[in-house]
Amino acid sequence: MTSMRGKTALSDIELEEHLAQQALNRSMLVRMMPLLGPAWRLIAAVSGIELLLVATVFLRPILIGIVIDRGFIHDAPHWTMLPSVITGCCAALAASWAARFALGGLSQYLAGKAAIRVLNGLRVRVFAHVQSLSIAYFDRTKAGRIISRADRDVDTLEPLLIQGPPELLSALLRCVVAGVLLWRIAPSLLASLIATVPILFAATAIFKRISHRNWTRVAECRSRFTAHLVETVAGVRMLQQTVRESDNLTLYRGLLREFNQALIGGSIRSNWFAPFTSVLTTTGMALLLVIGARGLTLHEITIGQLAQSLFYVFLFLGPLQELTDLFERYANGSACAQRIFLMLDTPAQIVDADDAFDLPALRGEVRFRDVHFSYDDRNRRPVINGLDLHIAAGEVLAIVGPTGHGKSTLVQLLTRFYDVANGAVEIDGVDIRSVTQRSLRQHVGVVLQDNVLFGGTILDNLRLAQPEASDAELIGAARALGADEILESLPHGYDTEVGPLGADLSHGQRQLVCLVRAYLANPRVLVLDEATSAVDVHTERRIQRALRTLCRGRTAIIIAHRLATIRDASRIAVIRQGQVAEIGSHHELLLRPGGLYAALYQAYEESALADENFSVVAEAWS
Repeated sequence: MTSMRGKTALSDIELEEHLAQQALNRSMLVRMMPLLGPAWRLIAAVSGIELLLVATVFLRPILIGIVIDRGFIHDAPHWTMLPSVITGCCAALAASWAARFALGGLSQYLAGKAAIRVLNGLRVRVFAHVQSLSIAYFDRTKAGRIISRADRDVDTLEPLLIQGPPELLSALLRCVVAGVLLWRIAPSLLASLIATVPILFAATAIFKRISHRNWTRVAECRSRFTAHLVETVAGVRMLQQTVRESDNLTLYRGLLREFNQALIGGSIRSNWFAPFTSVLTTTGMALLLVIGARGLTLHEITIGQLAQSLFYVFLFLGPLQELTDLFERYANGSACAQRIFLMLDTPAQIVDADDAFDLPALRGEVRFRDVHFSYDDRNRRPVINGLDLHIAAGEVLAIVGPTGHGKSTLVQLLTRFYDVANGAVEIDGVDIRSVTQRSLRQHVGVVLQDNVLFGGTILDNLRLAQPEASDAELIGAARALGADEILESLPHGYDTEVGPLGADLSHGQRQLVCLVRAYLANPRVLVLDEATSAVDVHTERRIQRALRTLCRGRTAIIIAHRLATIRDASRIAVIRQGQVAEIGSHHELLLRPGGLYAALYQAYEESALADENFSVVAEAWS
């Protein structure tokens, strides 16, 4: 799949196929086998134990046959019992059961170890690949679908990959050995059973196709309601604020209903297989009794051999019945594996060139040269349209403009989360596509409006920028930036837990932590994208002081709606329709008659005055 489908919206799975540039439905058996590599010795050991278990299974009918034929001697008109034979066979039967329990426990232990090794290896592989994917993948794929791949879908492979091969081997061995032993007793007995095998194989092929289709649909429906659950958790505040809990619950119930319909409908279409095999087994048993009775009458077989044959019938047809479970596992596991490998086969859209090199020490000059860019190649109107912008080393440039006209997109292009369609982005005259992404992002620091904090303390989050730094060095950076007054007033100071994604801190406190983190990273080029939005005026003033310290001695690009943030910038660029509409200093742009910046600033001043009046009233009432 190399192109999007017209201008219609793609379904979730179609979008994933488009990003992976290939279709979903492919044979999974060849793809899954290499997953067993890290645990092949354990799986081989489990298979060996299964061989021993098969031996104990066949030992029992042999012992029963010996008891019947040799433990009781017919000496007309009486029967003579031989206690030694019966006692020995009973002891051997008891030993076979004990061995079966012991070997079964060992097999489960080794299979568990193999499962941990294989599934953890796959989880690490999926996790590493997820981290390597380009930002475009996360912007277009639901988080719940990604989580479903790495969690539930991986778990679903365990019964197939770990338990499946030994159980399939055991089933085949029991079937083959039972057939051979039946042939030795009486070929006619085996012939009566083989007549049912073609019918069973034909039914198995039909069942496999139906089951695979059913489980593919079930896996897709499961991904949908998991994705909706993750979105609900992320957006629960908005749902409660807009009082949409009931509607959202209705939507979730609808997704569960689709899942249940797929699950139940699949069961209805495939549940005929187990009763069908039972009918075949009963038919085979009936044929065996008829042919066995004839053999007894003609003295071709003994009573003990007939008793053994009854066991062999179950051992011959029983494994064939187990194909129901094995194919269910294969269908379910294959459907999940398709989605896992579809994600693993999705390439990163942004990759380093073969001859990419690390950036040397920078001066910090940035240039956007005739840049064109669109997030969707089907959109005829690009977000950035022929933009030219030069930022001198050490300059503080502010970028303003209406929402949706490309300001934040410049950050995505400068950090190379997306690549330009035409033109180039350069640092110190070097096209950023010719350098490694790692070195580029080490030199370009970004502080966003909604920066992410990870679970742990404030110090833990600061240490992300300098893993080897001591607590004293981290605290010293916070004090140098002027963030200590707020951060040290927290209940446990720098040891305060930030909560999931920083939820235990206010927005302003989170921003200060992110600014200190950027200060510790010491990038040569710093981008502040709406770093002071969504905070109160007093917090904004505290952040302003930190920003002035942070921008000192480095190239800084400030994107902001609150124009007080950018009055001291060296220059201000106004972006409109993906182009530089105006550029100059604050005073120059204010004096430009009918200018865009002048209009934006006037609107800001009116809004700021209203905020200031509100703050004065609030302080008077406090």
